[in-house]
Amino acid sequence: MAKSVTDFRPTVSAATSPDPAAGTPEPFSAGLTYCSSTMGLGGSDMYRQQILDHYKSPRNYGEIEDPTFTHVGENPMCGDTIEMDVVLDDEQEHIERVAFRGDGCAISQASASMLSERLHGMALETLESMDRDDIVDMLGVDISPMRIKCAVLAEKVAQDGIEIYFGEKDLDMTKTEDDDADVPDDVQ
Repeated sequence: MAKSVTDFRPTVSAATSPDPAAGTPEPFSAGLTYCSSTMGLGGSDMYRQQILDHYKSPRNYGEIEDPTFTHVGENPMCGDTIEMDVVLDDEQEHIERVAFRGDGCAISQASASMLSERLHGMALETLESMDRDDIVDMLGVDISPMRIKCAVLAEKVAQDGIEIYFGEKDLDMTKTEDDDADVPDDVQ
């Protein structure tokens, strides 16, 4: 019988079960395999592994002493938080360095890590023009509508931080629950 996309229960083989007749796995068994994508992701295992790698070993995690600006954001629906430090070049046209810190689900933290790698040397115009599709492409997997706000949080923190720094926006904290053109209406 085929499993549905929403069925996340592990499958158990006789090799992973202490009692093949019972069909129950050992606790924390390494032999468990999941029938469908997890974390609200669809796509290849390679990209899911990349997301887990960035979640477990985030790049550019930490603080920068004397950043050009620091901005924080949250996704109240999932409990994600991201605080980002950015250093701009002397002409204030490109990002020279970036670091982030935060807490949250694998998608939000991996997205922040992956984005932090891409931001080094990026023109501010490029960052300002990024949208949800750019983040989904960066992650390499389809993101379910309920997880889009997790995925775009770091992007929104960086974009809002730039606008605040240049006086184009007055905002204490980015919240993905606010009206957001990049997030489908049925998720807001």
